[in-house]
Amino acid sequence: MHVPPLEMSIMAPRTPEPGRLYRRCGCRRPDGGQFGASCPKLKGRSRHGSWALAVDLPSVDGRRKPHCRSGFPTRKAAHAALEHALTCEGTGLHCDEHLTLAAYLTEWLRTKEEALKPTPFVRYRDYVRADLVRSFGRIALQALRPRHITARQEAELARGRGRTTVYRIGATLSSALGSAMRARLIADNPCRYAMTPRPAAQERICWNPTQAAAFLRHNHTHYGDQLADLFELLLGTGMRRGEALGLHWSDVHLSEKTLLVRWNLTAVNNNRLYLGHPKPKASRNWVSLSARVAAALERQAALARAGQPAGTLLEGLMFGQPDGSPLRPQGILTELRLRSEEIGLPRIGVHDLRHTPPTS
Repeated sequence: MHVPPLEMSIMAPRTPEPGRLYRRCGCRRPDGGQFGASCPKLKGRSRHGSWALAVDLPSVDGRRKPHCRSGFPTRKAAHAALEHALTCEGTGLHCDEHLTLAAYLTEWLRTKEEALKPTPFVRYRDYVRADLVRSFGRIALQALRPRHITARQEAELARGRGRTTVYRIGATLSSALGSAMRARLIADNPCRYAMTPRPAAQERICWNPTQAAAFLRHNHTHYGDQLADLFELLLGTGMRRGEALGLHWSDVHLSEKTLLVRWNLTAVNNNRLYLGHPKPKASRNWVSLSARVAAALERQAALARAGQPAGTLLEGLMFGQPDGSPLRPQGILTELRLRSEEIGLPRIGVHDLRHTPPTS
């Protein structure tokens, strides 16, 4: 008689199924409790009740913790939901089929408000509310596909929306979906396969030293106001407009010909002024002043000291309104273009002054 090997005669334990389907109903027993899956009416081919699923989720203590959902009208619908739940569990995703883009983007925007400065946050908020929620709000977060994003971008471009704006809206969505990936709400970022190319930046033009000197000369000859000295500061140091407008007297050391860049003044939507710290940390640094720039700031100091008791420390903003309030950033651009046009100089922006060679 043949005796099978010992290892062949021992049957391996059966691994329990991670998910299962069953039928259940809401009928109640005489004691008031629900029959659930043991209702007698569920036997045979009865259409009584609905389909349900259960997924065993791993736990720290090793005990079974089933995740159950019911109310599916057909076995096929319940099976699709079970497959989705098992896929999410296998990939480590947070399974939430009912989370819409509108709900997710609203919550994402709330977290961004705490992390971003006012100007970029307002841009994100406007894109989310006016564009993304309107286009994708009803779609489930996990159901968004590259074809949805591509179709929307093509439609926006077809109706005359600027490529830069369309790109920025897509970049906002991509940032939000990147956060969803890190939170394990989705497996991949569909924007990765659907973003329009980043538009090429317009070529900037700058003045040469002769043109810059002519502009400063024109300011002092025909205006002689604080903006003439402000333009001296911008051209002579390469400071950003917001950094110059946020400059406080306490950060200026004329005896040492240095100043500390510590503040940045911006206008949110060209309306509300916001005084904060410069975004690039490298911008918070000391700046050495040339003799020409130091002389311009000395003129402003003399004007500020006029009418004050001797020995009074200067306080507040170096460049501002008579009542001490800040100058509006948009007004600086307007004056730059007006004054440069008067002497026939090329049209440039305030930021372009950073790239103009300093005058001696």
